[in-house]
Amino acid sequence: MNPRSIVKKILPKSAFSVIEPYGHLAEAIIINAVNGFPLKGIKVIGVTGTNGKTSTSYLIHRMLVDAGYKVGLMTTVGYGVGNNVKPQIAHMTTVSVPLLMKRVKAMKAEGIEWLVLETTSHALAQNRVWGVPYTIAVMTNLTHEHLDYHKTFERYRDAKRKLFKQTNRNLKGLRVGIVNADDPSADYFARDVANPLTYGIDKGDIRASDIKLKQDGVSYRVKLDDSMLTINCQLPGSFNVYNSLAAVCVGKTLGLKNQQIEQGIAALEGVEGRMNTIDEGQDFTAIVDFAHTPDSFEKLFKDLKPVIKGKLIVMFGSAGRRDVEKRAVQGRLAGEYADEVIITEEDDRDIDGIEIMNQIAGGAESAGKTRDKDLFLVHDREEAIDFSLKRAKPGDTVLLLGKGHEKTIERADGEHPWNEIETTHQALKRLVKR
Repeated sequence: MNPRSIVKKILPKSAFSVIEPYGHLAEAIIINAVNGFPLKGIKVIGVTGTNGKTSTSYLIHRMLVDAGYKVGLMTTVGYGVGNNVKPQIAHMTTVSVPLLMKRVKAMKAEGIEWLVLETTSHALAQNRVWGVPYTIAVMTNLTHEHLDYHKTFERYRDAKRKLFKQTNRNLKGLRVGIVNADDPSADYFARDVANPLTYGIDKGDIRASDIKLKQDGVSYRVKLDDSMLTINCQLPGSFNVYNSLAAVCVGKTLGLKNQQIEQGIAALEGVEGRMNTIDEGQDFTAIVDFAHTPDSFEKLFKDLKPVIKGKLIVMFGSAGRRDVEKRAVQGRLAGEYADEVIITEEDDRDIDGIEIMNQIAGGAESAGKTRDKDLFLVHDREEAIDFSLKRAKPGDTVLLLGKGHEKTIERADGEHPWNEIETTHQALKRLVKR
């Protein structure tokens, strides 16, 4: 009988809804014990936050791999050891306890000493990462998200804080908490760990200066001890100044040489579904990105709007059975920054997709957009991508937001295969051939 079957026999699925969050806690304890606590001896770097978790995790992983560490990676986008990273298919960042244990055992067999683990508020609130020996905790930022589950911002924040408290209880680890000092919630996280290290642009122990934002990345200088480092990150957007600064702090914590930090961050060429430019020879720019929160929208739009030459065309949706309040906010932000807004599906699940689109559209209309003029509702996502790309003229920029790397789209009848990047490639090929 496998570990999952044992848990199901001891704790029927119906029991979870009654005893949560202790149902997942019991599952975590049982499956850890049955598997012999496979994380024992592995040093874990946990990355949490609303936005930037995946990019930060990839930056840290790439830097450590290039520095010669035997390190595993588990994120929303992919998992694996060293340069062998496989795509993550499931719509879940921190996977279920049985799958987490299975993957850790496989990685341990390959000799990993470190694991970079993207860790969500859901996993922390549900105790799905019970027993994970976090050595370093990283907080990227905290904004409006997942309130459908946590109900209040304070409960969402405190779920994230459990990562830092769990790190502080790891008696054998470094117990370092790396915190974005420019985030309004920074003090809550810094106080939860014995050894806080903060970073930022305006505040922090480690600060970026001489920042240059480019279409193909960011560069800046940072002082570490008595030396000045020049950081060149191939991931564009001001948010990647923060993401790469977090990686710099991990490098400093582990005692990496300055050159190892610089070269490791520069070595990451990109992350699937994060600011991926799709080129089929068209005379405008098409970008696929996972941005799906008001904060990520605003930061992305603020970065891009000043540097694009033509119109900014934005296509996105909002997931069903998720935070309802953010829909109108995202619509308003798109309406304020974009020249044209196309609203579509994004994992409607069992919620009326037309209703979701109208909720978003209300926000865009409050920002001055008019339906069928510069605001369009196209429910089928593939049709919406075609429509958005056909609206573009030479020099324009089309942003396709919300799905990024994800390999399925969830509708009322279940999950369907989906690949936003490939769908965009195919749509552009058809367009270029016309």
